Amino acid sequence: MKRLVYPVILLAITALSHPAAAERAPANDLSSAQSLSGAYLAAATARTDNDFDAAVKYYRDALRFDPGNLEIQEELLIALITSGHFEEALPFAEKLKTVAEIERVSRVALGIRAIQERRYLQADSMLILSVENELERLLTGIMRSWAQFGAGEVDHALRSVDELEGKDWYELFKAYHGALIANAAGRKSEAAKRFEYGMNNTAGGSASPQTYLRMAEAYAGFLARDGKTEDALATIDRGLGIAPQNPALLGLLKDSEKIGAQALRIADPAAGTAEILFNLGTAINRDGAESFAALYLEMARALVPNNAAVNFELGGIAERLGNPERAIAYYDNVPKQSFYGRLAHLQKGLNLSDMERNDEAKETLAAAVKEDPTEYRGYLALGGVHAALKEFAEAAELYEQAVKNIDTNDATFWPLFYRLGIAYERTNQWEKAEAAFKHALELSPNQPDVLNYLGYSWIDMNMNLEEGLEMIRKAVEMRPRDGYIVDSLGWAYYRLGRFEEAVVELEKSTDLRPRDAIINDHLGDAYWRVGRKLEATYQWARALDMEIERDDAAKIEAKLAASNATGMTPQVAVSQADAGEPGKTAASPNTKNGG
Repeated sequence: MKRLVYPVILLAITALSHPAAAERAPANDLSSAQSLSGAYLAAATARTDNDFDAAVKYYRDALRFDPGNLEIQEELLIALITSGHFEEALPFAEKLKTVAEIERVSRVALGIRAIQERRYLQADSMLILSVENELERLLTGIMRSWAQFGAGEVDHALRSVDELEGKDWYELFKAYHGALIANAAGRKSEAAKRFEYGMNNTAGGSASPQTYLRMAEAYAGFLARDGKTEDALATIDRGLGIAPQNPALLGLLKDSEKIGAQALRIADPAAGTAEILFNLGTAINRDGAESFAALYLEMARALVPNNAAVNFELGGIAERLGNPERAIAYYDNVPKQSFYGRLAHLQKGLNLSDMERNDEAKETLAAAVKEDPTEYRGYLALGGVHAALKEFAEAAELYEQAVKNIDTNDATFWPLFYRLGIAYERTNQWEKAEAAFKHALELSPNQPDVLNYLGYSWIDMNMNLEEGLEMIRKAVEMRPRDGYIVDSLGWAYYRLGRFEEAVVELEKSTDLRPRDAIINDHLGDAYWRVGRKLEATYQWARALDMEIERDDAAKIEAKLAASNATGMTPQVAVSQADAGEPGKTAASPNTKNGG
């Protein structure tokens, strides 16, 4: 299926291919619960929906009915911190500090407060947990080391880091924070050894790339301040080797004389504690663990409220949890002059578009393009908004402007030509579109989205059939769990008249994307072709129960009506197996996904 697939650029520039998220009602606009069970159920539902503000409100309601309920207090503690109300959480943390099941939150929160107030010995003892898993042991161990450093016990702090025992992935974090503590204590030789040991831990870098990149940035600054600029640049290159678009490392390259001043520098226990919380929060920030990651990141934010990286990461989590309004609040808290400032501004524009505030989105993103017309991410973000609104002529004009203003002859810029190709194809300029897609593949030959789009287009137009089919097969090999690309392979087989093979791939595609109307429609047509007519009508009927464009719905309704009428045959999509003009094919379906 041809679709508007806009790859992630840098950290979080999204495709805008998902439906706009509804704005959440402020918690104080929610009705109060009238019973304990009602309050608890409402709170649990809000937690499931990742609406932490509403969860806080309803857990508070529940406590009105049962003030001594420890379970509700535990849930409220977590919800308060995750929603950014760290100060309000502290009284509950104090009440719950001896409850083993919640120590991992209550005692960590109280340890953070003690470090904030420079009560380092109290922090050290507070962070001893009776029950902890591998992650919590690493967190509290590093936090205690920073508290010991704050208390003036440098040897003790470094020994505590070294004696932490756990999984292999502990080593990266131990090397990084050991180096930071040694450097903060003025032990440059020891810090250098620990930094270098950590930078050689590529396996740990694979497990937690964000931590590896933070270490590369900190080490580069350490080297630059010691007058070793060439070594600092080499360290930055090592980091860029695993993340070529990392904003902090790229920012440092702009002026080698300022690396020492601009690079990450952790010099006190509060910043060190925030850093380990950030490191672990980003390490676990994967699908399904966003709320847990947000808990750690909000604890970090309590220590460093205006930290650019922390707020940017929280903005990305809010996006993925479907709360663009909250994401914008985080992005607004990213300092404009930081390495993440421009990215945050672009993400804000994209989130405004998600909220269907499209004029504001365009204005925000157009300003970013005007501010720096030589930086391509602004074009991609604004072009994404135009494309989401099906303003493909405007998108094409914008991408053409980008190509004129930027030297786009390296692999970094393949997405620009891919999007330009889509905009040309959607405005019926196929020759230009084909050239743009080919250039994208010249810059970066193995991009599944480009291979899929170009290969499908060729087959749909009855040209370059074998090459097009091979492109789609290659895309499927690289992304076998992508339902849209698997659909392309099935639909290519359909267009080529290979209906049995089409059914096999389209069934896989519906398993991967069960709620996509066009994929279900495709499977219905393929079933009809192989004589499985009852199953065909079932798939068409299912498609009508899904989100679908009006024109597509009308076509499916016509097929269903014909399948139930005597003497009529549904108008399924044309393939090369049909009689008539050789190789005749139908026009590409016009769907929200570009099907």
